[in-house]
Amino acid sequence: MGFDNIGGHCVFTAERDKYARRTYQANFRDNHELGADIEPYSADPALIPEFDVLLAGFPCQPFSIAGVSKKNALGRPHGFLDDTQGTLFFDTAKIIKHHQPTAFVLENVKNLERHDGGKTFETIMNVLENELNYKVQARVISSHPWVPQKRERIFIVGFKETTGFDVNKLKLPETNPKLGSILEPHGMVDPKYTLTPRLWEYLQEYKAKHEAKGNGFGFGLCGPNDVARTLSARYHKDGSEILIDQPGPRPRRLTPQECARLMGFEHGDRKWIIPKDVSDTQAYRQFGNAVVVPVVEFIAQAMKPHLYGALAQKRVSSNAA
Repeated sequence: MGFDNIGGHCVFTAERDKYARRTYQANFRDNHELGADIEPYSADPALIPEFDVLLAGFPCQPFSIAGVSKKNALGRPHGFLDDTQGTLFFDTAKIIKHHQPTAFVLENVKNLERHDGGKTFETIMNVLENELNYKVQARVISSHPWVPQKRERIFIVGFKETTGFDVNKLKLPETNPKLGSILEPHGMVDPKYTLTPRLWEYLQEYKAKHEAKGNGFGFGLCGPNDVARTLSARYHKDGSEILIDQPGPRPRRLTPQECARLMGFEHGDRKWIIPKDVSDTQAYRQFGNAVVVPVVEFIAQAMKPHLYGALAQKRVSSNAA
């Protein structure tokens, strides 16, 4: 969605979860290929149509850093790709290696930089810079200037050629949206989203127990003038990280449609369809695993002149050849 706004058109998508594919197909109806597991496509990247920009996210599973790779880190920057096998980053790297796109944007959790003592991030950057030969930058960006949620994610941006793009010099909007901007009016929310007496009692006891130990664990209770914690994929279990205060004895969860707004899928006049055969549980998982759309729109707009310039230069070089 972010790159659609700068003239992009998606030609291929891979998504393992069948319910996420249903949501995807309900909202993007241009009938481009929708793969399931990415592994067959990384094994034979020629199955993927030609493209200019790759967009991907992947879990930061532990990477194997064998002795040979430790030696490479000291001055022989080859062989890291082998040490990422079994991870989704490996599949992403194989596709980049084959197609050589003009640019890519990878997204991950903020803690990727510190995972396994920094070794995971070091391995990723070595693959992208030294094996795949891209000019790579990374920055942690919070979603709060765009939506009322404190969601920090790392964005790794790579260009095949040198450009003037600098993700760390981008000036973020100085805005401070609040939850009231995405909440349904009181009285319009189905009572099923209000916590049961037993669950509310449990969450209060859990928080009190940890506060007595000096810990900060526990539910987050929010009102319309607050900013939410990070929405997680486990939100369907108890909603504890973002509970909405309301008249009556117990708070409620966000509705899935409110989550769509909190993640920027519904923004301004933009609407988001949650299919009837996608349950609330599945919808919560999808939003909790997603990126905040306006953040990607911001990055795409910043990349646009550099991306179009690089594509124009690529065409000139191809014609000259």
